[in-house]
Amino acid sequence: MPQPLIPASHLGPEAEPERKYRLMERVRLAMAARRFSVRTQEAYSSWIRRYIMFHGRRHPSDLDETDVARFLSTLAVKERVSASTQNQALAALTFLYGSVLHRPLNRMEDIAPANRPKRLPVVLSPGEVRSILAKLQGRDRLVVSLLYGSGLRILECVSLRVKDVDLEQREITVRGGKGDKDRRTPLAASSIEDVKRALRSSHRRWKEDCRSRIRVTGIDGALSQKLPRADTEWVWYYLFPATRTFVDSAGVRRRHHLHETQIQRVVRKAARDANIRKRVTCHCFRHSFATHLLESGSDIRTIQLLLGHADLRTTMVYTHVLNRGGLGVRSPADRL
Repeated sequence: MPQPLIPASHLGPEAEPERKYRLMERVRLAMAARRFSVRTQEAYSSWIRRYIMFHGRRHPSDLDETDVARFLSTLAVKERVSASTQNQALAALTFLYGSVLHRPLNRMEDIAPANRPKRLPVVLSPGEVRSILAKLQGRDRLVVSLLYGSGLRILECVSLRVKDVDLEQREITVRGGKGDKDRRTPLAASSIEDVKRALRSSHRRWKEDCRSRIRVTGIDGALSQKLPRADTEWVWYYLFPATRTFVDSAGVRRRHHLHETQIQRVVRKAARDANIRKRVTCHCFRHSFATHLLESGSDIRTIQLLLGHADLRTTMVYTHVLNRGGLGVRSPADRL
């Protein structure tokens, strides 16, 4: 007896539930399901939109590896982007085709690669660090002190929560750093009094927020299910809370942490006022932290752990910028 056939109406577009979502909505859902960080989601969404606009708003399912290679080559040849930027664009498109459109890209050989020159990190001397700190005060000075004294990235520093600062053990716990990894790093004894003042100031603002029913950000997903009141508790409050609040999509008023651009501006101004003849950024203090530890005799694998590097070769770059001349050798001119 023949088996009954599936009606043709069951095979139409209405039988595919994800058809009701637009492409970028599907992209966002796929990234959220894989727990991508907010920064990664923003970057990938931006590259996918640029890719679509580059090809005249054609749907990516109508494009193939040749079109992807042309887009990436244009980034390198005409827009002259760095190799890391081109690789980020490739990662976004690989995710789009593999995880959203379910049509993984084949290997592409004809991509014009962006140049990847070797660059040494900008390292400040202890005297230059002191002169910059002398131009800062209050909260800004403490943030920069933590960047240098604990080797933190700027976003890791401004997003610190109260529970992650241990004054007794004199250490800071970085939660969800680059690569979504946790690590511990030392808290300088010279910063403890300033941290205590920052905690007192943060506590006063937390009490005001409790009275105004203002909650903090960054507690979502499974954690918000497990700890539904965490965003109102003191231990989850930010050490450096933002001045302004906002209302989220659910209608809840929240307070975010201090934005990193505020510190980036004051660091640039302090470096100019201190007459530092280098391109000083917030990340320079992290480079200086690692280099000065090496100069003081610290083991490079210990520094690797403190910085949160997955590969020791990333940490090895600091061996080339030690304050001992090029490659640590003595110039023959010193013997004249």
